[in-house]
Amino acid sequence: MRSYILVFFAVGWPLTISLGQKVHEIRTIAFYNVENLFDITNDTLIFDEERTPEGAFHWTKERYENKIENIAKVISQIGLQETNTPPDIVGLCEVENVKVVQDLVVHPLLRSSDYGIIHSDSPDERGIDVALLYKKPSFLPISFKSVRLLLFDEENLRDYTRDQLVINGLLDGEEINFIVNHWPSRSGGELRSRPNRIKAAQLNKKIIDSVRRLDRKAQIISMGDLNDDPVDPSLKKVLKSVGKRIQLDSTQLYNPMEKLFKKGIGTLAYRDKWNLFDQFLLTPNLLSKEEGYFFWKAGVFNPSWLQNDSGKYKGYPFRTYVGTTYLGGYADHFPVYLYLIKEEMGEN
Repeated sequence: MRSYILVFFAVGWPLTISLGQKVHEIRTIAFYNVENLFDITNDTLIFDEERTPEGAFHWTKERYENKIENIAKVISQIGLQETNTPPDIVGLCEVENVKVVQDLVVHPLLRSSDYGIIHSDSPDERGIDVALLYKKPSFLPISFKSVRLLLFDEENLRDYTRDQLVINGLLDGEEINFIVNHWPSRSGGELRSRPNRIKAAQLNKKIIDSVRRLDRKAQIISMGDLNDDPVDPSLKKVLKSVGKRIQLDSTQLYNPMEKLFKKGIGTLAYRDKWNLFDQFLLTPNLLSKEEGYFFWKAGVFNPSWLQNDSGKYKGYPFRTYVGTTYLGGYADHFPVYLYLIKEEMGEN
């Protein structure tokens, strides 16, 4: 398996915001399902023939470059209102390989953000992977690993899917762990495909538990397209996620997206129903503390220009394709984000 990690040493200062009478440093964490970010080359090791100039999607160099520009535009705008800068950490899914991620981070809209890349090739049959972007001045990766999700179909044949990418590093010198997910889809129906997402949740819990066994104070943010909503069994029963801080104990995970979902906010829509598949799960020690970064708030990034502006699907994400019809939009999901803040310490 080919793996890539680009590590750079640099120094950068976080921006600050005023909350009440206190000044806080702020960092933005984001996640984005970028909807089939493939290059135009046929890779004989995966099933990507349709995503080539000669394939069913007529995926040309011009369309690829437009897609890169669109995704770069979105990332460059996430969190801008609060921080005036693109996110410090960006989890991605549905990227074909490290090359497309490299093309993304060197786009003029992102180049000045100086993103590093962490990526490894998953065994997914379509060739889509997860990846992490990090601003080199604010985050220093220490280690990463790609953890395989083993699934088998009704005939006991291997069902190849995405790995879960686990990263440990220092955010402004403070140790934190990220897990980037893209759980199995609802292909064949939600109920029929549910066991695969239960297994993905069990793997995620196993990873989180193993990290916390090594360090009971470990701070963990698990993010991704879970293909389940915050109230589904994979989240509530397996990962024991809760959406209200008052209900949270040390054995559970906090899901800031649950409250948004119950308000009718989603990241994708299907048959007039909104889902919020793109989520963050946080260990309780990221909610409140005297020192270091803690969770402030989360949201769905859904400005009007990311939405269909008319017709039956007005307000839905303006996507790249519907079926094999090219629309030239961004992606079929809205990205999500959260802010970590810490009180700025004055001089003694």
